[in-house]
Amino acid sequence: MENKTQQTTKYPGVYVDSKGNFFYQSEFGTDRFTGKRIRKKGRKDATGKPFSSAFEANKELTRLKREYHKVNSYAHYKLTYSEFMNNVYIPAYRTEVEESTFTVRKRILEKIRDRFGSLTLRAISVEDVQNFRTWLLMSKEKGGAGFSQSYASLIFGSFRQSLDMAVEMQYLEDNISKKVKAIPKSKAIVPYWTKQEFEKVISQIYIEDFYENLSFVILWIYFYTGLRVNEATALWWEDVDLIKKRMRVHHMLIIKSRNDWKRNSYTKTEGGKRIIALDDDTVKILAAWRDRQKEIGLGKENDFIFSYDGLPMIKSTIARIIARYAKLAGVKKIQAKGLRHSHASYLINEFNVSVLVLSKRMGHSSPEITLKHYAHLWNGADSVIADEMSGNVKIETAKETKIHFNGNKSLKKRR
Repeated sequence: MENKTQQTTKYPGVYVDSKGNFFYQSEFGTDRFTGKRIRKKGRKDATGKPFSSAFEANKELTRLKREYHKVNSYAHYKLTYSEFMNNVYIPAYRTEVEESTFTVRKRILEKIRDRFGSLTLRAISVEDVQNFRTWLLMSKEKGGAGFSQSYASLIFGSFRQSLDMAVEMQYLEDNISKKVKAIPKSKAIVPYWTKQEFEKVISQIYIEDFYENLSFVILWIYFYTGLRVNEATALWWEDVDLIKKRMRVHHMLIIKSRNDWKRNSYTKTEGGKRIIALDDDTVKILAAWRDRQKEIGLGKENDFIFSYDGLPMIKSTIARIIARYAKLAGVKKIQAKGLRHSHASYLINEFNVSVLVLSKRMGHSSPEITLKHYAHLWNGADSVIADEMSGNVKIETAKETKIHFNGNKSLKKRR
């Protein structure tokens, strides 16, 4: 209830009592540990002198608030979104993800930072967020970003996550972006090669040439193993047992340039660490390639399989190889990761492989992930069963009815 013995002043939180004495009374925030509101009240300044005016009381209240926010790492009201991103969010995000992930996402975070950079955290409004969402989804012709829905969803989601951290660190009371509808992810369709298209591609490669031989090996291994791009580029010869016909997938390559790379001793997921069986054709191709490498002094246990000079291959080079032979073969150009999808399609359509086997071979963390990505490829995979079902049940119906019908008269009449 309002205290009838005190009056407000033009300064929020500053009052004057019935005796004409000035004092402040205000909430400073919420205690991080107890969750209780922190309230402060005072009648004297820092020197112990009673306030002689509302101005002096407000001056002391302002000083105390600033001190409180500084001590408790609370948001100061002039902190811009750009400062928050540069000094807090981006450095923190870098410690939580792989370097390869950070390299890709950094550009996204910088896009967001530049969009809201001049605004203070507390000044970002629902209208600003909605306009950002609209811009992400709008075509370039209409003044928008022209991004795909999947990419727009990724950017908008990253923006919301940044404000989540601002709330967690008590720079903000709530996440204003959550008052605007999220951008749903569209199902990404990754183009891939069918068995027939792959055959057309490899028919364009002259393997007598050393570099073209390497190109052939790269395309074959991706198509026949389903490895992730950076799992295959990380392969050393010690990872392959040509006698037991096994390939160990325990590493991934983080590469900035051919001379600046790191071979991590883990894969994208826990299920990613695996040993896969190799077919006889793949074993012969690898054995022949190792002999070719040995001719130039490579092919040792710790040498890269995908290499012509001892250094690893980079994604852009692999992409150029795919584009070159796709054009020569007259088939669609696909991404390097499209070869992984090509492998899944090949196993499903040619051999009707089970979900469990495909999941283990692809290095998914669970069969559910496999179904999420490849369920549509099993369409028609049950046609063999359908053919076998034909004629399996003997169809012989009754020559006359055996039911005494006592229902609707008009229906009975029609019968």
